[in-house]
Amino acid sequence: MRDLLPVLRLLGALMVMFGLSMGLPLAVSWFLRDGMWLVWLWSLGGTVLAGALLWACMERYRRELQPRHGVILVTLVWVFLPLCASVPLQLAYAELGRSLSFTHAYFEAVSGLTTTGATVLSGLDALPVSLNIWRTFLQWLGGMGILILAVAILPLLGVGGSQLFRAEAAGPVKDTKLTPRITGTAKGLWGVYAVFSISCALAFWLAGMTPLDAVMHMFTTVSLGGLSSHDASLGFYNSPVIEGITLVFMLMASCNFALYFVALRKGHWRGFWQDPEMRATLGVLLGSGLLVALLLWVKGVYGPVDALRYGVFNTISVATTTGFATADYLTWPVFAPVFMLFLSGVATSAGSTGGGIKMVRMMILVKQARLELTRLVHPRAVQPVLLGRSVVDHRMIFSVLAFMLVYGGTIIVLSMLLMLSDLDPITAFSAVVASVHCTGPGLGSIGPSSTYAVLNDFQVWVCTLGMLLGRLEILSFLALLTPSFWRR
Repeated sequence: MRDLLPVLRLLGALMVMFGLSMGLPLAVSWFLRDGMWLVWLWSLGGTVLAGALLWACMERYRRELQPRHGVILVTLVWVFLPLCASVPLQLAYAELGRSLSFTHAYFEAVSGLTTTGATVLSGLDALPVSLNIWRTFLQWLGGMGILILAVAILPLLGVGGSQLFRAEAAGPVKDTKLTPRITGTAKGLWGVYAVFSISCALAFWLAGMTPLDAVMHMFTTVSLGGLSSHDASLGFYNSPVIEGITLVFMLMASCNFALYFVALRKGHWRGFWQDPEMRATLGVLLGSGLLVALLLWVKGVYGPVDALRYGVFNTISVATTTGFATADYLTWPVFAPVFMLFLSGVATSAGSTGGGIKMVRMMILVKQARLELTRLVHPRAVQPVLLGRSVVDHRMIFSVLAFMLVYGGTIIVLSMLLMLSDLDPITAFSAVVASVHCTGPGLGSIGPSSTYAVLNDFQVWVCTLGMLLGRLEILSFLALLTPSFWRR
């Protein structure tokens, strides 16, 4: 229990930082006079005050962070910050004279921060602008990681920043330092993220979006989140130019941001193009998009031009765990939507803003399987698993195998829970997969033309748990449940 005290101190600091981020929707509400500025003022003040009190009460427990502290803090952040984020949603709906349950408000907040993009809300076009700004801004904050941002901008985390960075970073490779100090690494990654964000917003604006729409859709594109300020998602614009811009930035954000940082810092891109995971990621995304486009053309769903446009965009959108939709792909041949959903588990790189298993894990698994097949024929052969020219350590292989076992078990258990609540198998399985992969739209009743509001409260909570487990990459959360974790 004593391990919780220094962690709660840092949680208080993060709550203060998170509360201050509500200044953006507050400023938008005040400037546009959408009637919600008091909601944001109370929410900002309450969150900052609660965080400051927690910080002050735990100030005497300042100590250097250990690896276990990082695991505890990252779990607490992704469980409790959505509570703060859900408060203005409920207050705003009450101000509008409409009801939004705590279950739905928390689900929406978790979906935003985990960059899932699932929603229980409808009538988005008529919502106050500041509410849509907040929903999309949550995705931008969660895209690169709140704790990585904290390591970058809060000096108080300098001593134990490496523990937080390793706990927050996605993928099996968590110890790579791009600069001598971990704070420099965090600043570099967020710097690249900021450059992408500014470029994306300007591109959307020049393509015809209003300035606010450009900013909101930038938030959800570079974070691979997929929430929109319109019920019709990007289909609202029916613009090939906007879809093309979105496609480019989704592809860029699906690659490891560390590669961009190193390439920009050293002034050459040779290492970027030689990275095996990056090449596999882009190859799978583009190849799968063309495959679905070809299927749509051959099956007569669209002509060749429309098949290429809708097939490539929607496939890459789902595969990168973004979830933007420009067509109801559940009306396509059944292979397409199922294939797209499974792609969402593997088609993004570690160190990107995407969810899922990550491409590097699948590459390690495939290479290990190929090695085992070779050993059946040549039992005495000694061949290491290689990623590019680097030998993969056996501990990483075992970690990937353990992750895949737990991942498969999580999908099965959560799917069975949904089916136990009388949800049909297709909707149940796809809801769990879409939640754990942080993708958003699924199959059956929760397709791109529907929302998660069709689920009952129990089913929504199961999907909420799935999103949290997916963002925490499952093992971090489950480690807290083991007796050995708490044993000194």
